[in-house]
This record gives sequence, structure tokens and C-alpha cells, in this order.
Amino acid sequence: MTSTSDDALDDTGDATRDGNRVQSVDRAVTALEFLARNGWSGVTEIGEALDVHKSTASRLIATLAARGLVEQHADTGLYHLGFGLVHLARAVTVGPDIARRARTWCEWLAERTSETVTLSVLEGEGCVTIDQIVADSTVVSRSWLGRRVPLHCTAAGKAILAFLPPDEQAEIVVGPHKRYTDATITEPEHLAEVLGQIRVDGFATSIEEHEEGLAAVAAPVLAADGHIVATIDISGPAYRLGEAELVEMTPLVVEAAAHASNRFGYSEVPSP
Repeated sequence: MTSTSDDALDDTGDATRDGNRVQSVDRAVTALEFLARNGWSGVTEIGEALDVHKSTASRLIATLAARGLVEQHADTGLYHLGFGLVHLARAVTVGPDIARRARTWCEWLAERTSETVTLSVLEGEGCVTIDQIVADSTVVSRSWLGRRVPLHCTAAGKAILAFLPPDEQAEIVVGPHKRYTDATITEPEHLAEVLGQIRVDGFATSIEEHEEGLAAVAAPVLAADGHIVATIDISGPAYRLGEAELVEMTPLVVEAAAHASNRFGYSEVPSP
């Protein structure tokens, strides 16, 4: 009986056409490239692109999802690229390192507010925290790192959404939007009005819109051309960060985000 090297087998036991490549890895990369080109896609579409049975594509995508390289939409079941790829991309020396450029001002903000400071970026129709600074005097029960939250009901999400190009913003604003608490904004017209005010003010707040007991204020980090890069925000329990406290801390959040924006070539310094 002729034996075949394990390195020449894919996840179904089939030998590769090229002994120098592992077929399952080749398929995984091809699947990621397909999602990068096509965005939200189903397992059947991915299987057709890979020229494999749907069950094989399903196992492959499930493995990538388990490692955070792809994510599944909760409602449609479709897949797109996941935030795990950002962690890998951060190791690449070419291109801007968002967390590195903004970290000094995140630390500055944490020192002055004694609150948890997070740096978030857009991912699909949500935003993900890529850096977190915890002030020495703050006790946190969980980490926000890598956590994906909706755009329509979080301070960071609304700040990102408000500064997206109009066509991209409109596609997201139309919804539908999930209601998380009694304070969640779900009506597109109301959300659009709020986003317009956020763009004028230069900051966004959220008081128990996403989670009961949680309050936050966020400001945009902008690139030289005015496009949104990320958001810097502070968050904490609503009993400690009420409306009065958020009003007091908002100028500091805006200042931190403005200085971080300078690191990306943006010259204007907004004031709330």
C-alpha cells in the first residue's frame, strides 16, 4: 500500500495537487481572499468559489470563525472577515499602527479621568475595541479588548457612524436596529438626527443605550482627509458617570481624540 504524507492531505484526507502546499491551508487563504473581495457571503457561495462540497466549506469556515478570522452575521447567517485578522495585521510594519499612534493620548485621558479608556475601530456594521487603558484607580470586571458592539447604541459606535461618508452611513442607518434597552434608538429618522448633532458637536454619548448601568462618551480620531480612523472613549457605571459627569469629562475626551488625530495628519482641533 502506498502511504501519503500528512502534509499532503487536506482536512478530508485528499492529497494535494502540489506536494509543496497543504491543501486545507490553501483553501483557507482562498476563502479569506474571497470574503475580502465579496463581503458578506454564504457557505454555498464560498464552497463554489473553492470548488468543494458545501460540508467541506462549512467545516473550513467554522474553523476560521473559531479563530476569529471570520465572523457570522447573527441574523442572516452570512460570513465576512473577522477582527482576528486585525491582530495579525498589527504585526505588519508597513502602514499606520492605530493603537501605537493613539496610545499616548489614551493614557493621558485615563490619568485625568480615572476611568477606563478604549480605542475602537469600525468592523462591518459594528465596532471593535483594539486597545484599552485602565486607570490605576479603576477596578474593571471585564476586558473590552476584541469585543464587537453595535454602532447605533454605543458612544464609540455612534461617533464612528456620524463621521462615515454619507452613503456608507445611510446604508447602516436604515437598519433594522436591535433594541437592547428602553433607551436604545431604533428609528432610522431619530438615529440620523442624533448622528447629525454628533457630527456638529464632535462627540457622542451613550447612557444605558446598549447595556443597563453603562455610560460612555466618545470622540472621533480622524485622518488627514477627515475620514474616521477610530474613536477614543471613556466608559463606566452610569451611577458614577451621569449626565453631569459626562459633561465635565467630554472636553478631555475631545482633546485626547484631537491630539490623536494630529498623529494621523488631521490639523483641525474641535472643541465641544
